[in-house]
Amino acid sequence: MTQARGPGQGGKTREKGSSGRSYRGKAGLTRQPKKMRGRKPSSQRWLTRQLNDPFVAEAKKRGFRSRAALKLEQIEAKFPFLAPHQRVVDLGCAPGGWLQLVARRCQIEDGPGKLVGIDILPVDPVPGAAIVEGDITEPGMLEEVQRLLDGPADLVLSDMAAATTGHRATDHLRTMGLLEVALDFAIEVLKPGGVFLAKAFRGGTDKALLEALNQHFEKVRHVKPDASRSESVETYLLATGFKR
Repeated sequence: MTQARGPGQGGKTREKGSSGRSYRGKAGLTRQPKKMRGRKPSSQRWLTRQLNDPFVAEAKKRGFRSRAALKLEQIEAKFPFLAPHQRVVDLGCAPGGWLQLVARRCQIEDGPGKLVGIDILPVDPVPGAAIVEGDITEPGMLEEVQRLLDGPADLVLSDMAAATTGHRATDHLRTMGLLEVALDFAIEVLKPGGVFLAKAFRGGTDKALLEALNQHFEKVRHVKPDASRSESVETYLLATGFKR
């Protein structure tokens, strides 16, 4: 799970974060990570972006495990779908930033709501969340999630993305494949009227996938939050009004 531009060049700049705060920078001032020797150029560029990214700084200041929490927050601010005591599933939940935000907004610890996170990677505990380590396609995973939810889900989230190869067409196909898997999962657990939010890639969504989304949801839109780096092809599909 993971971006926005840091301070620009040519004078002072102001850039607003998801909370509405402004970020200031001075011309030509770019912080460089320590211990860059021996790292690949791509790793060096990523580390430099992270160090100079105002959304990374804001996420850290607010106690979120990743800047991805700000992306979810910005999408939800524009199209509200979080409410107290909902049942929510987070697919590909590592490192837990989305779980943190949902747990707070849905008051998971203070009522009957349920929050289930799934990832193939280990995830540190999030108060109120049930975290399952494993692949969502594994036999029995669907039944385990349904057991933990103890009822149909109001919302299914997916920030899953395949490991990039550097070949854009291949990366697109692999991430769209994960989107299809997430959609199949959502169809099984969502209640009527439920919401599905998933990472996609800009540049075209498979026709069959769009048909499936339109068949099962009343409204489907593409959303790109400010916290998603402008140069990234990442976008999100927001589908509302689930219908069987």
